[in-house]
Amino acid sequence: MYACSYSGTVLGIDGLIVSVETDIANGLPQFDLVGLGGSAVKEARDRVRAALRNAGFDYPMQRITVNLAPADQRKEGSGFDLAIAFGILLASKQITPRTERILILGELALDGSLRPVTGVLPILLEAKRTGFTHVILPAKNTPEAMLVDIVVLPAPDLTAAVHYWKHELQPDTSTVEQNLNPTHPNIKNHDDTPDFANVYGQQFVKRGLEIAAAGFHNVLLVGPPGSGKTLLATCLPAIMPQMSTDESYEVTKIYSIAGQLTRTSGLIRERPFRSPHHTITATALIGGGTQVPRPGECSLSHGGILFLDEMPEFSRHVLEVLRQPLEGGVVTIGRAKQVFTFPARFLLIGSCNPCPCGFFGSRDQQACTCTHQQIQKYRSKLSGPLLDRIDLHLEVPRVPVQLLNKRTMEESSADIRSRVEQARKIQSERYAQRQGSPFNSAMNGNELRRYASLDKESQELLQLAFETLGLSARAYDRIVKVSRTIADLAGSLRVESTHVAEAIRYRALDRGISL
Repeated sequence: MYACSYSGTVLGIDGLIVSVETDIANGLPQFDLVGLGGSAVKEARDRVRAALRNAGFDYPMQRITVNLAPADQRKEGSGFDLAIAFGILLASKQITPRTERILILGELALDGSLRPVTGVLPILLEAKRTGFTHVILPAKNTPEAMLVDIVVLPAPDLTAAVHYWKHELQPDTSTVEQNLNPTHPNIKNHDDTPDFANVYGQQFVKRGLEIAAAGFHNVLLVGPPGSGKTLLATCLPAIMPQMSTDESYEVTKIYSIAGQLTRTSGLIRERPFRSPHHTITATALIGGGTQVPRPGECSLSHGGILFLDEMPEFSRHVLEVLRQPLEGGVVTIGRAKQVFTFPARFLLIGSCNPCPCGFFGSRDQQACTCTHQQIQKYRSKLSGPLLDRIDLHLEVPRVPVQLLNKRTMEESSADIRSRVEQARKIQSERYAQRQGSPFNSAMNGNELRRYASLDKESQELLQLAFETLGLSARAYDRIVKVSRTIADLAGSLRVESTHVAEAIRYRALDRGISL
């Protein structure tokens, strides 16, 4: 007897609908699972057998063959368990087929209960697109599933899932409400982040970070130990503009695929802030895997902030893999049969000392103890091409003790955020027809000529800086983009020489300061 049920998996950041074909024939009792499944998929036969028996259903003592189609696509994960169980129940005529298009997701425990699975959002978006009207899935995946316009049937166990199938395909309201919770504890709310009001002094750096947040410009903070580089970086999320609905869905999809979306969370509204340790590998940073690649820290930072504290402590190879996402906003991972693309448009914040001991060129009385060779080795971790892709180089000096003693009230993150939101609104209107990032940092050549044309005085100023500092063409364009953001913060329609002059000030490394 033949039967077919439907499940899904994830390829890259997109969902793939999988047909679970089941055939039960006469012969010695045997369970064959084909269709290019990974180890977790192949182990489903043991979970399904125990779950069916412990839930009170008959397990056919015949030859069972299950095929996961399309058979040429690699499939990973345990989310096919429930669909395989339904296929066996349909093929053995313990339940009858239905005319509705129903997707089935879930991992089975040996006692028949359902455990949550990852990647539900992208799978359901693809299911909706291809005409599915209902989904049966573990109850703990309910908040994520409710983000898609599809009838969600949350089930705590196999018995409840079969009850939906046999009777009306209507959700249990109490089960849905019990599992809904719109918060996401893995992503910080603004109330949980440090406030610029508690950062004393550093007005120049705060201004630079405001520009970075408004235009989504990459930043490098350079200063001695204890100057507040990490604190300043952790304050940045509180002034970032709100994500659009499309951005929220894309970020939520990435976290769902990576298995980092909490089971009680819905749509992620706050921009991510990721801060990996300097021992991270290139694969963990950029993404990858042996069979089906998974997103790395770059993609988990999509739409938000990737903070690399003490950048020179990262291996040079790890830092160099950042070039592609910093330039193109995507990560492309090739495999023998397929190429996977993950979105990775993030705001990079790096911090570093001017030398290994941290006091080279310091204005304090403490002298640098590093040799010339040590300083050169430390600096060589940050290559020229990588620094070229960072828009703002900000020198972070130590705060005078007199200012710390006064403890005067500083401008709050909420006040800065209001200006950032206003600049963000200007950019949203300007790039309304653009696909992708609606920020000045993503301007192409045509947009630079159209929206950031320079007058004669600005051109002469930038030409002087270009010749004096030895800037590359990429650095030249990035200064113009930062100038456009400064003009937006000032409410100016045109980029003026004062905006260009301020943008040049934020190229500390090009001017030979500190590092």
